Formats: sequence, structure tokens, C-alpha cells
Amino acid sequence: MGASNRSAVWTLVERTTRFLILVKMDSTTATDAVVGFSDKLNRVPRALRLSMTYDQGSEMVKHATITQRTGTAIYFADPHSPWQRGSNEDTNGLLRQYLPKGTDLSVYTQEELDEMADSLNTRPREALDAKTPLEVYAEILKKSVSEPSTHQ
Repeated sequence: MGASNRSAVWTLVERTTRFLILVKMDSTTATDAVVGFSDKLNRVPRALRLSMTYDQGSEMVKHATITQRTGTAIYFADPHSPWQRGSNEDTNGLLRQYLPKGTDLSVYTQEELDEMADSLNTRPREALDAKTPLEVYAEILKKSVSEPSTHQ
């Protein structure tokens, strides 16, 4: 959330790869969550968007619609339990280098947010044995294309 909760940038972090997608939001309404999350999730290969864990925000009241539009199952972390969304919380900490708390997020374009995500996605991570999220993401995509799916 931005300064005075007037603007928002939502973070989607793929758990295995730590790949980050930032979503610029003009508001934090449930309708905007459906549109924003559905648009971005549908750009991610199905194998990397099977589920999503979210906090208890009221903007997710229409979570079933997101699932219907994307095929992504949505789970909710327990209240006051950020460790249940550890990859996302860690990535939000890295993102603070670009967007400190209290920043007016409305001044950033989606293109600028994409550049921030690209910067973080090409940064080696200890949790990934010094590989970048983009490298691990590409490895998983290559593997999923070369192996026939056993899921229907």
C-alpha cells in the first residue's frame, strides 16, 4: 500500500523460482483485484500458477472469480501469520529498496514496475543456490515443455 493507502502495487511471487510480477493498482477494491490478478496470472504458464496464497485483505472477497478466470486455486494465510507467505514477504523486503514505505505508488507506471521486477528477477538469490529467479523460472518452463503433462 502506498502513502495514506491511496495507491497500491500488488506482488505476485512464484514460490519455487521466486519470480516476481508487480501489478499496478489504482485502487484496492475487490473488482480491481479480480481484473489485475486475472490479467497478470493468465500471462503465466499454467504449471507456474496452480495456487496463490493471500493475506486476509478485503480486496480478495471475490477470490472465487479470480479462480474461475485463471484456474488458480487461492488459499488464505492465517491472520497475523506472514511466515505463511514467506517468499512474498521476503520479496516485498527487497522491493523496499525501490519503493520505501510511505511512497506514493500512484506515480509509478506499470512499465517502471516491470523494470523493478526485472531487476529483482535477475538478481542471484541465496535461496536459489546463487541462481536468479529468471534462470530458475526458465529451467522449469523448459522442463515442463519437454515433459508430457500427467495432469488433466
